[in-house]
Amino acid sequence: MASTDRDIFTRYIFAKLAEAPTLARTYTEIGGKRLKYRRAYYRIKKYVDDFFDGNVENRLIVLPGLRGVGKTTILFQIYNYLRGQKSVDQDRILYFSTDELKTYLGGRITDVINVFIQEVHRTSLVTLDREIFILIDEAHFDKDWAQAAKIVFDQSKKVFLIVTGSSALNLELSVDVARRAKREVMFPLNFSEYMILKYDLVPPRGMAESMRKLIFYPNKYIAYGIRTSNELMRKLITVDRPVEKEWEDFLCFGGFPFGLRMSQLDTHERIFSVVGRVIEKDIFTIQSFSTETRNTISRIIAFLALQKPGGTSDAKLAARLNNRSPTMIRNILDVLEKTHLVFSVKPYGGAGKLVRKPWKYYFLSPSINAAIRFKLGVYDIRDRVMLGILAENLIASYLFRMKETLNMPTGFFYAPEKEGVDFLLQTGTGEIIPVEVGIGKKDEGQIKKAITRYQSKHGVIISDTEKITLEKGIVRIPITNFAFV
Repeated sequence: MASTDRDIFTRYIFAKLAEAPTLARTYTEIGGKRLKYRRAYYRIKKYVDDFFDGNVENRLIVLPGLRGVGKTTILFQIYNYLRGQKSVDQDRILYFSTDELKTYLGGRITDVINVFIQEVHRTSLVTLDREIFILIDEAHFDKDWAQAAKIVFDQSKKVFLIVTGSSALNLELSVDVARRAKREVMFPLNFSEYMILKYDLVPPRGMAESMRKLIFYPNKYIAYGIRTSNELMRKLITVDRPVEKEWEDFLCFGGFPFGLRMSQLDTHERIFSVVGRVIEKDIFTIQSFSTETRNTISRIIAFLALQKPGGTSDAKLAARLNNRSPTMIRNILDVLEKTHLVFSVKPYGGAGKLVRKPWKYYFLSPSINAAIRFKLGVYDIRDRVMLGILAENLIASYLFRMKETLNMPTGFFYAPEKEGVDFLLQTGTGEIIPVEVGIGKKDEGQIKKAITRYQSKHGVIISDTEKITLEKGIVRIPITNFAFV
């Protein structure tokens, strides 16, 4: 590195060290009051505590996730914890954004880390003799971030490294880095986190587990589910608003932490801007597209938000978008999935069968769908059909999250037959559990047909029913209960 460049990076690093306390207050406080913590914070805090206790195995933490879900806030909450409760000196905690680094200095993560160690701490990674903490935001803007993290991990046991970025970070984890890193995927808020952050209402112990058990083993866990549901109802009485109204707010604009401190209008605008940033910035770190294709991406996202429930084929979308190439449409949908803005649910075909049916696409949070509808002028909170679409999106996103984080279910599909149920969950033993989601009166016709068709032991209806029931192999779960998964 030329001496001029080293001087620039040195000044940049000292500026980052100096401004970190102010940034920390900006991201973690509102009106002088500190924001509450999400569950991911406590998991990362435990890795930090273990590091201080001499456990140096879990010192590379990777936080992939969609924009706006709170990754930067968690970084600064960890910063505050290090400075306040662990009394770590300010010059031993470096925070920087790779997006800013690349945009203004054209630099790499390795440049910043090397200069930080050599110029601030007057040593090298190998000879470093005290603990330092490096918090790297939006690492996906440096295509060599994983190699940089591996080098730091291998050369020093004195560095604790947290790396955040888009969900594409998952794709860039080599086998070597994946073996070294602890991965903590960040998702939008679920209803449980929303209620904790907004009202400090902690759900009953085992609430999420009981709802999952009800889906997979209802005969064994029905009493457990009813008990936790009753405990939850007693807790919700302390909240001023009816839980149904709070749930509707969560469904429409409560999926992102910043929405807790904004009006509904501002939240919709902010979520829409998150979608825009994904299109403008994150997608192009995965694959290059022309400016014309960028407009096609925006139209695809609008189409996915406004379509009625049902699959979306490449050919159908291509025809809708002025006869674009189906191959290009498929490519765009694949990239959108890699950003985690959307995810797909494929048709069930049984063992080894290929079903030539379109895929269903859902947004990672129904709040994204609602924000796009709001921006396009088709949002109406009184529209029960729209609420039903958002509710289906919510349950789909929960089931997707369960599969991604717990591998439970092992398979997640939709029923391809005409008037089939919304989802089919496949267990590790190959059993199929049909799931139907709805707002309003939901009869048992479809779920009964699915139980027979797939030779299932039971089926599940998640709707706005008032209580949990199990009758004749059909489990009914209030959607406001299941939202606490």
